[in-house]
Amino acid sequence: MTEADIEAVSAVRVRGWQTAYRGLMPQAYLDAMSVAADAERRRSRFGRRSPEVSDLVAERDGEVVGWACVGPARDPDIAPGAGELPAPEPAAGELLALYVAPGLIGTGIGRALMAAGTARARAHGFHTLYLWVVRGNTRAQRFYERAGFVPDGAEEAYEVGGSSVPELRYRRPLTPEP
Repeated sequence: MTEADIEAVSAVRVRGWQTAYRGLMPQAYLDAMSVAADAERRRSRFGRRSPEVSDLVAERDGEVVGWACVGPARDPDIAPGAGELPAPEPAAGELLALYVAPGLIGTGIGRALMAAGTARARAHGFHTLYLWVVRGNTRAQRFYERAGFVPDGAEEAYEVGGSSVPELRYRRPLTPEP
């Protein structure tokens, strides 16, 4: 992903949320999401990313149609160096995002982004890849399970538009590429 891709990535992300989370989050919140506001936030953070964070885009005919982001795991119970001083090399990574333009879901773009994100995670030395998925997002859960992820029992909720949205954590070991 380059800085020039930010607006398109934000469009994919916002439309992805509005499609995937319909009925799982307050509709008023989803309707109020703004591509311009998302792009502004993304642009302000773009140059300050950790070198261990990889933003990847999928393009079709020169147009961004998908986005994935991988980086070090953020959860305290699995974060690199948790409980150890000094921190070792990052051992656990996280799939921070994976979105495909809603009209192109099921065309292989998500699988290609997953493969590229997994390769980046391995290249960063991560031995395990984690992700969070909104409970009830069965399409995403099936996708991640087909990619080798399994729920690890962790659940968390966060507030969206005044409602509590529960998420489930999944994990997948990353074996070295042959």
